[in-house]
Amino acid sequence: PQRAASLPASVAEAGGVAKWNAQNADLSRLQVMLDGMCRATTVDEALAEVNAVMSMGHNLWAYAYMRTLYKKLPEVYYGCLLAKPAMLLPVVYTPTVGEACQKFGQMPLPRRGCYIALKDKGNVKSVIEEYAAAELKKDADGKYLCDCIVFSDGGRILGLGDLGTWGMGIPIGKLDLYTVCAGVNPYRTMPVIIDAGCTAADGNADRIVVRDHQLYTGMKQDRTKHKSEAGTEVNSAYYEKESFIGEFMQAATDVFGKTCLLQFEDFNSNDAFPLLAEYRKKFLSYNDDIQGTASIAVAALMGAAKLRRPDCTDLIAELRKESFLFHGAGAANLGILALLCNEAGVPKSQLVVTNSRGVIWVSEDGSEGNFRNNEQKEFGQVGEPSYEAKELTSIIENVKPTSLVGAVGVAPNCFDQKVIEAMMNANGEVRPAIFALSNPKTKAEVTAKDAYTWSKGAVIYGSGTAMEGVTIDGKTFAPAQVNNVYIFPGVSFGAISCQASEIPERFFMVAAQAVANSLNDDDMKVDRILPHPDRLREVGLNVATAVVLEAQALGLAGKTLGATDGEIKEALKALMWVPGKP
Repeated sequence: PQRAASLPASVAEAGGVAKWNAQNADLSRLQVMLDGMCRATTVDEALAEVNAVMSMGHNLWAYAYMRTLYKKLPEVYYGCLLAKPAMLLPVVYTPTVGEACQKFGQMPLPRRGCYIALKDKGNVKSVIEEYAAAELKKDADGKYLCDCIVFSDGGRILGLGDLGTWGMGIPIGKLDLYTVCAGVNPYRTMPVIIDAGCTAADGNADRIVVRDHQLYTGMKQDRTKHKSEAGTEVNSAYYEKESFIGEFMQAATDVFGKTCLLQFEDFNSNDAFPLLAEYRKKFLSYNDDIQGTASIAVAALMGAAKLRRPDCTDLIAELRKESFLFHGAGAANLGILALLCNEAGVPKSQLVVTNSRGVIWVSEDGSEGNFRNNEQKEFGQVGEPSYEAKELTSIIENVKPTSLVGAVGVAPNCFDQKVIEAMMNANGEVRPAIFALSNPKTKAEVTAKDAYTWSKGAVIYGSGTAMEGVTIDGKTFAPAQVNNVYIFPGVSFGAISCQASEIPERFFMVAAQAVANSLNDDDMKVDRILPHPDRLREVGLNVATAVVLEAQALGLAGKTLGATDGEIKEALKALMWVPGKP
């Protein structure tokens, strides 16, 4: 069936995906080039071709190659990802997907992906049905089969800002990771972009012309925003009496059923928190930027605890003995704080967080402080600090954190040598953990090389973007990428498989434990705080098993998969999709 309503505005006006790609000389030539480059018919041939492309040293072309392979032979595409996950996941997702989204419209547009624009208000269900009729299968009863949807409005793509409909690379890539890392059936998924407009070039980190580019696919209009009660700028359409997000989520549930998972992705923080709070119990839903990021960061902190004390059996109790400094108060760090506080039981006095005004504080009666929203206020230190609370080394000297977590996004290299040395001095014989979570690599608070070199290999390091190994005094360190890919595939697969009624915070704590408990001797030898990426599918199964166990224990599972860990794991193994499986 032909699509129109479920395509981006500009593409629909051009007459569809094929005509859109053909009408522009550059897109047309690129399509011919990519088709000529991608001649493989088997996994081995495709791996040889993509290896050759990657030898050029810039993975954007490899990304374009893999998208072309998906268009031609999806089974071979997934076969390649399953064969070489450590090599290819950084190509099809982070870090390459960031640049791919910045240039998404300048590459041939893929057919995959449903676009739902503000103009569709009141008609969202029919847009979803159009996409389903064209792209999804039906069951014996004639119901469209979709187990999960990843949806974004492109408002905060990674650390790159507002990319609008060009952000479709994120839901597409995310769902590919669901499949590779946990076995979710790719033919029963749907990537969605909510087109609520796009800000001008000053709305993204690199000041790239997106909305006003001739190849921008979405509505060429600014976002309509207003100030929320918390004083933050939010997308107005999401908070009207007939909320556009609410209509979308209800429509998706009406079409696919209440067990269809709806995952929020890359919404601006000002929208991410209130939308999650509004809808998390109404639908089977979660926000990976908040909850998945929190979970993997806690898993990494548990991994650091395990490196310090390999014999430790209660990693949650170990976390309660530590103190933490979070530099940056966006969705990522606030989510980590909430999980540590609410599920691990770390006292708020041991959780310190900064924003651009310094250490966040709040007066005892809550009437004063330097917080910017209610989420920051919740984790403000009681009373204004008596020390210099805007300068990192001063904060470290006074707080004495065992772990420093950076997720600023706009302050690359802010963990300089003085900061690393301050962390060393504050911890004495104990190895401090330092995480630089900002993406991409150019935004990282500190590189692995600098952190290990300045500390002579004493710090325990993790980063948001993959970093190369470092050798100090003959010892090799393999820094782990603190990436949600260890969490969200397993959480989603587990929730889908047991037909969970909701996804509580507890799922993310048991997921974190499952990841940390997946560390093996090889990981420990090289100071890797998370399992090797080649074991992602194994880790995904461990996470899914933990989630199903917890869902059954909490009475949230609509379907029982087994009475024991072993029974559940075997049941999940049988459900995991592989190429060749319908």
